[in-house]
Amino acid sequence: MTTKTGERVGLERTLGLFSSTAIVAGSMVGSGIFLVAAEIARITQSAGLFLAAWGVTALMTMIGALCYGELAAMMPKAGGQYVYLREALGPMWGFLYGWTLFLVIQTGTIAAVCVGFGKFLGVFFPAVSSEHWLWHIAHVPVARVGPVALGNMEIGVNTANLAGLLLVVALAVVNAFGVKLGAMVQNVFTTAKGLALVGMAVLGLTVGRHAAAMRANFGAGASAGWTRLHPLTTGVGGETAMVSVVVLLAVVQVGSLFSADAWNNVTFTAGEVRDPQRNLPLSLLLGTGSVLALYFLISLAYLMVLPLMGDAHGATVMARGIAHATDDRVGTAVLEAIFPGVGTGLMAAAILISGFGCANGMTLAGARVYYAMSRDGLFFRSVGRLSRRYRTPVMALAVQAAWTVMLCVSGSFNQLLDYVMFAVLVFYILTIAGLMVLRVKRPEAERPYRAPGYPVLPMIYIAMATWICIVLLRYKPQYTWPGLGIVLLGIPVYFLWTRRGGNAGAGSLPENG
Repeated sequence: MTTKTGERVGLERTLGLFSSTAIVAGSMVGSGIFLVAAEIARITQSAGLFLAAWGVTALMTMIGALCYGELAAMMPKAGGQYVYLREALGPMWGFLYGWTLFLVIQTGTIAAVCVGFGKFLGVFFPAVSSEHWLWHIAHVPVARVGPVALGNMEIGVNTANLAGLLLVVALAVVNAFGVKLGAMVQNVFTTAKGLALVGMAVLGLTVGRHAAAMRANFGAGASAGWTRLHPLTTGVGGETAMVSVVVLLAVVQVGSLFSADAWNNVTFTAGEVRDPQRNLPLSLLLGTGSVLALYFLISLAYLMVLPLMGDAHGATVMARGIAHATDDRVGTAVLEAIFPGVGTGLMAAAILISGFGCANGMTLAGARVYYAMSRDGLFFRSVGRLSRRYRTPVMALAVQAAWTVMLCVSGSFNQLLDYVMFAVLVFYILTIAGLMVLRVKRPEAERPYRAPGYPVLPMIYIAMATWICIVLLRYKPQYTWPGLGIVLLGIPVYFLWTRRGGNAGAGSLPENG
């Protein structure tokens, strides 16, 4: 947008449908699909329930994307989900989401992906290692409640997290030079990782199929046990409870939903999407649909190549199976089974591509939320300014990168991310409930796209997500109550911030700067 004098103001709408879809897909696909399958296998202990877990994730994510499409088309503004919560439920709820996003969700995920990038870079460059310390500041002893480790942090800089730090900074710089450049990088890496995922699925379903694994997973002796009770390790004490299949599938959603998360990131960039009423809902549908289909096919491919359970002390990837893959690296184990001797290198290359694209998409998108919060007077004033030349929220990118770097150095992001999925689900519930609130509060508002299946599908999502939260509070309290605590900590911060009038009037700031 330009003024009468020809001066550009505000964010520029330069992202087309392909770029928007690439942000959806690229932000979703990190390293989760290659790792979480091991934990899902250990909990479900059957191929049928293993696939059902991914089916539940696909159903919930698609319903969520369809609902967000209506909100995105109705309010195509920078900040996305933050704006929806603010408009539907009030500014405090928008702030709590932005607070949690900045503190843990977005920055913690970027930190995890970038440090993971550094670790897998070590496959090709052995000097890059989490054991090679350049500056070891402190060791924080493991905190335990019973036999469960709640925290173990090595604070400092090693060559692996140094590579991650450099990637964090590099991506912030790339995205500061204009949304077109950030989108171009995203398009290239999302296309590359998409082809890699397709290749992995095809290989696993064709040339990689192993008769013994298929018999073990799908043979006459294999049973999903839909009606029987299943053992589940619960709570901080590690006790075993016998639970129904609906409880079991709720628990494993922590892994599968996390690996499919960040699909909402494109809504953060809504202020820069061309024809947003059309492209935002369509990109949500195309991006989530394609990634979820690939996830299901890859999960099926895993079952075609490796036995689900196996032996924790097995000497080969085939003997160890999916549940006991070394360091939970199921993707690596599958490629090793298909291409002995070179599978580790192939998987490392795929994760480097995947991680780079994921971190770039989340870097580009996350900064727009803090920019929107600043415009509302709920974040540092300078974060609400744009670069004069490139029309990008440079300070928002810098603040996001700075906190991410601190998380990388502190080594705390893994612990934070253990707690975050519960909080993420709470905000999804609130946002979809907000869709229903806005239908009542603003019936006359323009809605270029309406969520199909309303109100049934939104109610199904809310019911499923609420059930998962209840189950996690009951059976995994060590990961849920801390996450809830992070969210609730934002309430006094919100009132302190608004009381001091720190950024009062920031919403009317000129966007040049």
